Amino acid sequence: MTLSARNLLKGTVKEVKKGQVMAEATIEVAPGVVITSAITTNSVEKLGIAKGKEVTVVIKATSVMLDA
Repeated sequence: MTLSARNLLKGTVKEVKKGQVMAEATIEVAPGVVITSAITTNSVEKLGIAKGKEVTVVIKATSVMLDA
């Protein structure tokens, strides 16, 4: 599959919290650096996202907010 997103980060799933409709997946992309993604529980199951699995985080956004 080809994607137009340029922000691709490889990482390891550290935790998955499943709800009835939505899930929260925590991905470690570097030592001590984590990204948390909100994803449907259905997608977690279809993609086989589970603790220890290697995944690619794809970030495609029209705006990114920073606070300093």
